[in-house]
Amino acid sequence: MVLKGVMTIELTDEATEAVETVTEENMITESVNNILGLNPMGIFYAATGQYDSSVLWNGNLLPICPNMIGGILLFSKALTEDAANIYEMSDNLPVAYASNNVNSTANTARGSLNLTESLALSDGYKFVWEFTPSQGNGTIAAVALTSALGGQNAYGSLVADASTFLQLKVADIGSLSEANKMVLFEAAEMDFEKDLLYSITYENASVRIRKIRIPVFSIGLNEKLDDSTFTILDDRALNTATFEFLGDYTKYGEFMDGKDGYWYGFSNEGNSSGDATMLWVKISKTDYSFTEGQWTLSNAYLMDVGNRELGSFPERYVKCCVRNGYLYVPAYNKKGIYKINLENSTDVTLVEFGFTSKWKPLCEAGTCELYLTLIGDLIVGRDFQITVDDTVIQTQGSARLNNAATPLFQYKNFLIGWGGSYGNEYRTAYLLTPYLASINNLSSAVVKTVDKTMKITYTLTEA
Repeated sequence: MVLKGVMTIELTDEATEAVETVTEENMITESVNNILGLNPMGIFYAATGQYDSSVLWNGNLLPICPNMIGGILLFSKALTEDAANIYEMSDNLPVAYASNNVNSTANTARGSLNLTESLALSDGYKFVWEFTPSQGNGTIAAVALTSALGGQNAYGSLVADASTFLQLKVADIGSLSEANKMVLFEAAEMDFEKDLLYSITYENASVRIRKIRIPVFSIGLNEKLDDSTFTILDDRALNTATFEFLGDYTKYGEFMDGKDGYWYGFSNEGNSSGDATMLWVKISKTDYSFTEGQWTLSNAYLMDVGNRELGSFPERYVKCCVRNGYLYVPAYNKKGIYKINLENSTDVTLVEFGFTSKWKPLCEAGTCELYLTLIGDLIVGRDFQITVDDTVIQTQGSARLNNAATPLFQYKNFLIGWGGSYGNEYRTAYLLTPYLASINNLSSAVVKTVDKTMKITYTLTEA
């Protein structure tokens, strides 16, 4: 399917009625074809059990217009014109957006679809979005079509944030042994194109790393799509002298993918006063060599990085993340997050939230809880986001994920993770909805201000 898009922006001065008009053509990205053509781990198959749930395509994704393409994102900086560019980095989050309906919320970044002028054409669709003087203000250098859900609140707002993740599939893994569920729950990295998952934990005075084959895009003669046939290809124990999971009944610790050729392990017990003590280990993905040690972080008041409780169900609680060479751990008082340089522990910065976080998991509370995850280079918490330059954005803070034990692992438009609660365990797949379905860079940026209305007419046709 070859698509062509033409967009016109009209800015009208409320006082003088002068109209500034910009017309541009766009390029189409791979987003829609990814959704229609890819099927990682068989998420669009009814393959795993009668208790699974799957997304209903009609109404959520189809017709393509106005669902899979049904929203618009406006950016203050130009977008890289590449068909493979389907998500923008966090230093250029949308300044405004709109969906396939009327904005009845208090979110002033969001405009409304003109329901009268927007309509299906014989060879495509015509979208008309309108922004009042108070809506969508800022510099506009680029525009992208997106999904209807992606145009509701982008990555999250003070009004709502659950629309960022569309649940595509919940695959019941209850038939697995408790030990095998925990292997999946301890996932630290996933290589989708090589059908590999890396599970890391601390047990028996050593760091245990398992390299696992799991069907993603290829399936063997004796494999299923319910995670019951994952194969352990390599199982190693690294005997550490300093690093361990601290604690007695509750074991405190977490392993993270540094995305720099290393895995990192951390362990600390939360401290509300004094200096923080953190054990750490750095493991090479190439040869499994490692270094380890202990940090003493002066006047740092940290929550624990995560924990495991020795209960009747497989459990994991993730409370930290690693980005660009720094460990991020929330402050004990819930008013900020500490940023710790992995190569220089004297380089510690407290990033203030400017408010007290609710500090709840991204899912409902249970025997597995995920508090922080990395989407691209955006740190996402329950009621906050942290961009790559450490700008904090407060959001509404609703639960938006199924019970989650692992960080979300991303492949193109898809996010996959494992988790469960009190004997109900699953693999869950999501569609990350604020994708770039098209890229339309303006030849010259325009500025929307409180004295102007804005109308965007976007016609998308099949060539």
